[in-house]
Amino acid sequence: MRFLYHIPSLNTISAARPYLFGFKNAILDLKHEFRTLTADDNIEEVFETYEPNIFLTSLNAFNIKYLNLDVIKKQKSRGMKILVNTPFWKSPMSKLRVNETGSLSENQEHIKLIKSGEFGDVYYNVCQPDDPRMEGFEEVTGYKHTTLLLAADKTLAEAPFSKEDAADVSFIGTFLPGRREFMRKYVFPLRKKYNVKLFCQDMTLADRGLNFFMKVGQYYNIPMLKSFKKNNVTFEQEQKILKSSTIALNIHEEYQKDFGDFNDRVFKIPAFGGFEITDNVKTIGKYLKDGEEIVIAKDGKDWIEKIDYYIKNPEKRLPIIEAGRKKVLAEHTYHNRVEQMINVYRAL
Repeated sequence: MRFLYHIPSLNTISAARPYLFGFKNAILDLKHEFRTLTADDNIEEVFETYEPNIFLTSLNAFNIKYLNLDVIKKQKSRGMKILVNTPFWKSPMSKLRVNETGSLSENQEHIKLIKSGEFGDVYYNVCQPDDPRMEGFEEVTGYKHTTLLLAADKTLAEAPFSKEDAADVSFIGTFLPGRREFMRKYVFPLRKKYNVKLFCQDMTLADRGLNFFMKVGQYYNIPMLKSFKKNNVTFEQEQKILKSSTIALNIHEEYQKDFGDFNDRVFKIPAFGGFEITDNVKTIGKYLKDGEEIVIAKDGKDWIEKIDYYIKNPEKRLPIIEAGRKKVLAEHTYHNRVEQMINVYRAL
């Protein structure tokens, strides 16, 4: 089966980067074909020569800018199916978050595109089926909303222990607006007691400004601007850090805790053999058992107490690490998500 993955810029340092490589590695490992469609490609030539069975794209201004809908329509008539990563119908994000896609319910052009039937066949995102942010989507568009959770890359799961990357506590992630207050209050003070290693993008105003200019360069496909920054942690470094830390923290934005959509580190840390303490996102317990396969801190006080407990009692982590890794590798890898996509394709 041939997969075509739409990502206008391969130089992204956002969460789109691990998603791209997670799907690519799983698709190839499952013996299917994979290629990307970028802003530098001749769209008509790619579709004509590659003839994908499944086209993966996203419904946002960036992706739509680099699509030819007439070419899409022609390929659909030949049997290609399109799976579309879809924004929230009613987004809780502030309009000041200019790098985030706004509420789909307010974008009449995109609603018209969906209703035309000439674009997607399946519209999905990480939301649970009953998520209030998607209320109204099915009634207005006539299409079902499908849940496709984030995942761990099984091809990277054999992570080695590294003395160089060892720490009492580590955190890898972007210093997002909805995390900053929590990190200042509960994470930064840990450095007074423990060996804490933080690998954060957007820690300074200058860094955030440079990221913004690079995104502008990617949107307009300007060579000098679209690739001047690199991710501060490679996939290989991330493996070693998560595996070699006594505790690997996972921190979400406040809206994620409220609505229950968790990031890919929920699955990634156990898959790499790390020990995860995460903040309290209400849906995590549906997929990993608290205290048995993962550790969930209920609030700030509980967060500090659990960190102290497991640093003083590291042997208590071992059965949780083993059980969490076993569950994730069985049920929550990109291999699982690709198989879900193939089942959807076959049903169509």
